[in-house]
Amino acid sequence: MIDPALFLAFLFAAFILTITPGLDTAMVLRAAASEGARAGIFASIGILVGCLVWGAAVSLGLGALLHASELAYSVVKWTGAAYLMWVGATMLWRPRETMAADADASRAAGIRAMRRGFLTNMLNPKIGIFYVTFLPQFIPAGASVAGYSFFLACVHVAITVLWFALLIAATAPLGRMLRQPRILKSLDRLTGGVFIAFGLKLAASRA
Repeated sequence: MIDPALFLAFLFAAFILTITPGLDTAMVLRAAASEGARAGIFASIGILVGCLVWGAAVSLGLGALLHASELAYSVVKWTGAAYLMWVGATMLWRPRETMAADADASRAAGIRAMRRGFLTNMLNPKIGIFYVTFLPQFIPAGASVAGYSFFLACVHVAITVLWFALLIAATAPLGRMLRQPRILKSLDRLTGGVFIAFGLKLAASRA
């Protein structure tokens, strides 16, 4: 059961939220710019799988636990903040100067980008809280809350797929310039600073 007016309102709101710059956007841009479209795609896959997992968890009621339990929220929050700051510090102090050229190294970079995207997404309790507070506003009367919540989460993921595809396509032409040693080091340090900033922001957040 779909209420056309509610669904259109959700599409508009989800689109605006998706294109608003954040950690996910920074991660995909950094991977695509410095490691190529393949790494950008892998980073996107990790982030999107994380969104689907959060969507499933919220539809099963686990997101409400984060919303209601200060302890549960704090455990995920501090784990996620520590992970983000560790990744950011690594990029700041050990930025890359060259890109791996062989196929095995490229594949490993892609898997690493996917793992980083997934973990960053899963260790951010604010995404669970976002789904808990955002999705119910667009569930029509009479619809299954669990099923429709997951449906809306999947729609949000589909919108994000299109946005990430646009980001990767726009970044690819700049790849050669951005892979120069000096620029690559600066890009890693800039991204590291962004990760640390988001880690601090997450650490300061409240349930």
